[in-house]
Amino acid sequence: MNTPWGEIPVQDAHVHFFSHSFFTALAAQKGQGESVADIGHTLGWQMPLPEHERLAETWAHELDRHHVAKAALIASVPGDEDSVAAAIAHLPGRFHGYFMVNPVSPDATARVEAGLTRKGLRGVCLFPAMQGYSMHDPRVRPILDVAATQPGCVVFVHCGVLSVGVRRKLGLPSPFDMRFSNPIDMHAIALKYPKLHFVVPHFGAGYFREALMLCDLCPNVYLDTSSTNSWTRYEPSHADLKTVFRHALEIVGPRRLLFGSDSSFFPRGWHSAIFEIQSRALYEMGISADDARLIFGENLARLLS
Repeated sequence: MNTPWGEIPVQDAHVHFFSHSFFTALAAQKGQGESVADIGHTLGWQMPLPEHERLAETWAHELDRHHVAKAALIASVPGDEDSVAAAIAHLPGRFHGYFMVNPVSPDATARVEAGLTRKGLRGVCLFPAMQGYSMHDPRVRPILDVAATQPGCVVFVHCGVLSVGVRRKLGLPSPFDMRFSNPIDMHAIALKYPKLHFVVPHFGAGYFREALMLCDLCPNVYLDTSSTNSWTRYEPSHADLKTVFRHALEIVGPRRLLFGSDSSFFPRGWHSAIFEIQSRALYEMGISADDARLIFGENLARLLS
């Protein structure tokens, strides 16, 4: 991709794969005979076909249009890992595959083992506040044990403020529990699994200070830069994106930052404005082309190799 530093191969560490299965699950939660087509009409979004390969092709075309080399696709509802597995099998080498797991489910460990060992997936996504569990819940341990046996695997743990825009637009409740959102909860766990790489998205989404503390103490924890990072409005100093990047680079360093767009739906497609805002902020800060290459792709490629 053409960037302020010249041509850089960009890899996006955070793209939601909103499959037909994902919208089917939302329609079921909506109830009253709601269909996927009804969901699409309410949202004004393009609904994917049931064949996951078609959505994979749509994303590949979209990434090609923006000259994005590769993206991590996230199956964004527990039990939907087959959608991303189908995408990466259909277009080998085009995507990385992540999937959401609820450790409270009785089949969670089996799903993780199957996803990582047989379906070609590389990222296990945990949302403690969404599903109401602590990272210290004993049901989380078997999942981490499985992930730790797989080189090139990451465990993505959402911390901080959690607001799911699609649920809000559909009028669905979001009974999330922020007691389980603090990155500090990961400290002892990251130390216990020193060879397992953890990713905290959105700079900790409001727990920026705590996320920096965690990364400073645990060299196996990475931050992803995804979304508009509107959580900065909670900062007492009303920190802007440059300030966030500056602190992150000072404490975490360029080798543990992963660019992400938090793209998700069509017709918007790949959220190029996020890339433009973040690349411009980093360029104006004066970071080197070498560091830009790390943040915008090389770090993710190294993690998942």
